[in-house]
Amino acid sequence: MSEQARKTAGALEYLTGFGNEHSSEAVPGALPIGRNSPQRAPLGLYAEQLSGSAFTEPRTHNRRSWLYRIRPSAAHPPFTRVDNGALRSAPFTEAVPDPNRLRWNPLPAPAPGTDFLAGLWTLGGNGDVTQRSGMAIHLYTANADMTDRVFSDSDGELLIVPERGGLLLRTELGLLAAHPGDMALIPRGVRFRVELLDADARGYVCENYGQPFELPNLGPIGANGLAAARDFQAPVAAYEDSDRPTEVINKFCGNLWSATYDHSPLDVVAWHGSHVPYVYDMRRFNVLGSISYDHPDPSIFTVLTSPSDTPGLAGVDFVVFAPRWLVGEDTFRPPYFHRNVMSEYMGLIEGAYDAKAEGFVPGGGSLHNMMSAHGPDHETFDRASAAELKPQKIDDGLAFMFETRWPITATAQAAGADHLQRGYDDVWQGLQRHFRG
Repeated sequence: MSEQARKTAGALEYLTGFGNEHSSEAVPGALPIGRNSPQRAPLGLYAEQLSGSAFTEPRTHNRRSWLYRIRPSAAHPPFTRVDNGALRSAPFTEAVPDPNRLRWNPLPAPAPGTDFLAGLWTLGGNGDVTQRSGMAIHLYTANADMTDRVFSDSDGELLIVPERGGLLLRTELGLLAAHPGDMALIPRGVRFRVELLDADARGYVCENYGQPFELPNLGPIGANGLAAARDFQAPVAAYEDSDRPTEVINKFCGNLWSATYDHSPLDVVAWHGSHVPYVYDMRRFNVLGSISYDHPDPSIFTVLTSPSDTPGLAGVDFVVFAPRWLVGEDTFRPPYFHRNVMSEYMGLIEGAYDAKAEGFVPGGGSLHNMMSAHGPDHETFDRASAAELKPQKIDDGLAFMFETRWPITATAQAAGADHLQRGYDDVWQGLQRHFRG
């Protein structure tokens, strides 16, 4: 963590708009005009395309960016396997899928000198990285910058949700600052380095192996609402011209591979395209809800969705429970009791969640696998059932959910963790029989 990183983060400028065809140059004249790959690229740069989708995917789903860099990515030595640490990938075969409801306290503090990559800890997931399907849930703790090394994930895109401490993300396409309350999205294959803006950092990561995240369709909602495309911020070009040795870690088919370059690969001077990183302030989410009765399904809180081959069925959704008003008449206002074909992992960034009176704390998380019965704890149920139904502002918490089409198998380290709450089922044991038939 450095004062310089905080100054850099505070001075950042951004491009705006999700899914746009952005362009940016750190040096005037670095972007070629009228063509992508001229015989000689401007300023002696190398032209290189980074494809996040197949060439032939429809234009609306095609993700690619043209990069104009000091050295081509191809100029590197061989990669060799390195230890995966606490990072795991699908298929998750260490343990059997568990139908029980599970909840964890925050990760314990890491050892001194732990950077973002070393601090990644996998809770679980589904699918298969080699088939580019499914997802993984990771948590991170860090108390040191990534120094002279960068990371890229060939297996999927990374949706990063800081819970404590800000992050300065130095990517190939430029810089992003992500604070608690923000989410950052790093596309598949984009290299980046993480510097801390505070003494330590903690948060959540969704690794999406499947189709890239996109904004959900709005349907009957109309043209506006939920997450606005213009609130997503992409970086402007910024480059490192460094000949200092840099370790490049690549996550490939579930394992970490390392190569030491003789230069920094964050040397893109200009770029244009749609395969770009973003940061988004979740407090800008335009919450929609009922103004008559009943609690709507939580799908109305979807920020981003990764579509599957079945219309309306997401590989993974990113859902946020932002500050909002509750005004429903004759309505039980907290989230209702529920069994869901989708699997839900919930995390808490700040405050409290309106369906759980205790035990669900910032930095912790809960897993409700498909068809597991869940809902408000007994204290919340009793209070909400007797509450005076006047307009109520929920403004003391910020929670989110990774929701996925397949069961989430917990890793062995998550299933046996000391910070797993062994008595989670007890929160529902106080629910009394009220039947008067």
